[in-house]
Amino acid sequence: MRERAEGGPSVGIKDVAREAGVSVGTVSNVLNQPDRVSGPTRRHVQQVIARLGYVRSEYARQLRAGQSRIMSLLVLDMGNPFFVDLARGAERAAREAGLGVMVCNSAQSPAVEAEYLSMFAEQRVRGALITPADPSGATLRAFRRHGIPYVVVDRVAGDEPGCSVAVDDVAGGTLALRHLVDAGHRSLAYVSGPPHLKQVQDRREGAHKALAEAGLPASHLYELPTDRLDVAAGRDAGARLLGLAHRPTAVFCANDLLALGVLQSLYAAGVRVPDDMSLVGYDDIEFASAATVPLTSVRQPATTLGTIAAHLLLQETGPHATDHHHEHIVLRPELVVRGSSRGPC
Repeated sequence: MRERAEGGPSVGIKDVAREAGVSVGTVSNVLNQPDRVSGPTRRHVQQVIARLGYVRSEYARQLRAGQSRIMSLLVLDMGNPFFVDLARGAERAAREAGLGVMVCNSAQSPAVEAEYLSMFAEQRVRGALITPADPSGATLRAFRRHGIPYVVVDRVAGDEPGCSVAVDDVAGGTLALRHLVDAGHRSLAYVSGPPHLKQVQDRREGAHKALAEAGLPASHLYELPTDRLDVAAGRDAGARLLGLAHRPTAVFCANDLLALGVLQSLYAAGVRVPDDMSLVGYDDIEFASAATVPLTSVRQPATTLGTIAAHLLLQETGPHATDHHHEHIVLRPELVVRGSSRGPC
């Protein structure tokens, strides 16, 4: 058998053995325990595998091993570089352990999140890394019934019967507002995001904490909610800022994409940043430092978050899983001050 017609039956391990003139066991050893096969035989079988286009069945391997080699990752928005970096950290840790990562995007929708979690259960993935979109926790409770381990990522989840890893967003919001208040600003705005997201709520809480510490009333912080956490939503928020009768002198945004959108609107209207209005973002994505006016931002170690989350899941699903104890890891954020913020004129 030299080739198969396009659209014909797939090549199996018996076809490889027949073509190579060896036993099925030898082919299996080449695939799974190559050190047990002599060099010439191993190279010959590998050449036949390549020529025939044989691909081993992961489903069959999973049935034999009783465990998948796929880890799933569900994030809020793959259009946000923060989550790209988070995925990069998770993928690197998984690859080192011989696993692959299936990355999915909930688009901040609880309904989409529920669909993906159902698919993860159907596929019997090794485990899941999840940045929740559903504030009620109902989708996670439903997923939990399938017995698949998961780690909550980018959200403090001490009440979850599993591991979590996050950055302290309350502390991050406090850092951002304290920086602006210490610079002398008293008329401030918070460009938030979808109100059901815990990250948005925590950053707001931190902002109000900074106001209270400074002896300022909550009314000094005007909130402009958005239905998304992207640049377009930031541009819309910027337009609304420009239309306010009493324009604030400083703005804190729930993430850097919103801040970059606000910056675009201000720049187009001739509002100088930071001379006329200071601006602070959140996440410290790569584009923050490369903006027209380099953006002051609260830094989250996204790649580290992904790496830690993957390691926690590997511990829970590895050979020493019975010794695993759930951990809730909270990292500290860092304020990176750049050219977009300073005291009011």
